[in-house]
Amino acid sequence: MKLLMIDDDQELTELLCDLLTLEGFEFEACHDSQLAMQQVLQKNIDLVLLDVMMPGKNGFDILREMRAARLEIPVLMLTAKGDEFDRVLGLELGADDYLPKPFSDRELLARIKAILRRTHQVKMPDEHGDDQISHDDLVIYPRRQEVLHHGSPVELTSTEFLLLEQFLRHPGEILDKAKLNEQVLGKKLMPFDRSLDMHVSNLRKKIPDRDDDQPRIKTVRGKGYLWLQW
Repeated sequence: MKLLMIDDDQELTELLCDLLTLEGFEFEACHDSQLAMQQVLQKNIDLVLLDVMMPGKNGFDILREMRAARLEIPVLMLTAKGDEFDRVLGLELGADDYLPKPFSDRELLARIKAILRRTHQVKMPDEHGDDQISHDDLVIYPRRQEVLHHGSPVELTSTEFLLLEQFLRHPGEILDKAKLNEQVLGKKLMPFDRSLDMHVSNLRKKIPDRDDDQPRIKTVRGKGYLWLQW
């Protein structure tokens, strides 16, 4: 797996290069935010580690450009410790997860591996050879992470797709928030962690409204989420 770290802290990137190379990753660093998109487009990147605070373009600017260009490469945002605004904004813009600085080597590796597991997993057809899940006006193809609404494609990040897949596999069922957090984000739900909520919010915005103008996803207070049936 190839990782690209976009961060102007050269000392940090050198340390992480040694760590991640030893873990079997191919690692590259970009210290100039103005060249970040060029690096993302030219390299076959599996995951971007993206710092928020950089001179010139900041991490949010780069993330906006990536998602505007329909680049669905997973992104792990590196934010200032305790800055909830940065974390929420990053998730709203389409980041897959965030990690506050300073962080431990162990936590960084765990987050990277969790994101790669869920975004690069190979899905096989079911026993009937049917490689699609249909629900009313939506059809998804898990193996190629494609979503169609009335035959038209819907652009989702890998995390949003996995979330939608869980909903469509269990329509009409209340999905426990803690369990859903582990299935989709690959980590335990911690107090005050709004990551899953933000991904659900982004999914609500991207999936077109139902023909009867009713909501698709209902929040069940104290329990989790419910994909409403017709």
